[in-house]
Amino acid sequence: MAFEQEWAEVRAAASKRTAVQLNSVPAEGGGGGGGYDLVVNRDDLGAIGSDAYDLLGRMGKEGDIARASTFDAATALTNGNFVSGSAVLKVHDFWQTHLKTLLDACAQISNHLDYSKARHAKDEVKIVGDLAQISALTDYMK
Repeated sequence: MAFEQEWAEVRAAASKRTAVQLNSVPAEGGGGGGGYDLVVNRDDLGAIGSDAYDLLGRMGKEGDIARASTFDAATALTNGNFVSGSAVLKVHDFWQTHLKTLLDACAQISNHLDYSKARHAKDEVKIVGDLAQISALTDYMK
């Protein structure tokens, strides 16, 4: 095979591979058809975010039900010279610390999912704009 013929075949094959393919899915009709490649469904994020928000609300109410009575019991036991009073107070403090940690985690999950949805939409707009510029360059080079 002559060099010129082989070179022409390599160039032809390379020109077919120059299209950008996200997630290894071939672009139909040359790509850039307005369909989004990066899609975040509100159903997916919404279900998890809703559960995290519901759990946050329930834990905030139900996790705090025994706080006052536990503290009162610890105080009464301590004032009555019972050694268990300090232990009940430690349980109270331990529960409050971990309840706050769980509430913060649920709030972060819920907020992060809302942020992710908005951020993915902005990223998609930027990616489409960047790829449109590349597409214009590719068309120019043909």
